[in-house]
Amino acid sequence: MKKLAVFVSGGGTNLQAIIDSAASGTLKNVEITAVFSSSRKAYALERADKAGIPSFCFVPKDFDSREAFTVAMLEKLRELKIDLIALAGYMVVLDPRIVREFQYRVVNIHPSLIPSFCGKGNYGIHVHENALARGVKLAGATTHLIDDGTDTGPIVLQKAIPVLDDDTPETLQKRVMKECEHQILPETIQLMADERLVVDGNRVFIR
Repeated sequence: MKKLAVFVSGGGTNLQAIIDSAASGTLKNVEITAVFSSSRKAYALERADKAGIPSFCFVPKDFDSREAFTVAMLEKLRELKIDLIALAGYMVVLDPRIVREFQYRVVNIHPSLIPSFCGKGNYGIHVHENALARGVKLAGATTHLIDDGTDTGPIVLQKAIPVLDDDTPETLQKRVMKECEHQILPETIQLMADERLVVDGNRVFIR
């Protein structure tokens, strides 16, 4: 049984998708051990509480330095004996020390088909605004392993959907969440838990 920590900052719809997958039995041999939030106002904390999952708030501004913030999180992750980390709408860049300690065991979900509409400034609704402004015909989501960059780690899974003529950023965001993000994030966690991912440079192979 792999112990999973889910990092959140907002509403927690992807956290809910993970919780639901575990409850239905489609996500197996994974225990959602903890939820880490960068905000005390995150609705994701209510989702964790309703599911009986312990939650911890690590708010960067509450610490004297980024160093202290990182050390506190690392200590809690070690204390809980966490095996895997899922970044589910987490709006804080992980310190390289966490990335190194959990190398290839941290997955992020991004609401675009990387390398399109990713990197600095491309988060949340802005991704879908930029996609529509560019006139793309396909949108979607990507899971990737974390490295020291922003949305630059090895890609694990991607899923695409067509962009509709009457899509707005809000409608596109909702469809990408429901039809793409909520499916491929639990799937990727399962692959990680089953140790089926092989990383070769910037490519991931599923064995």
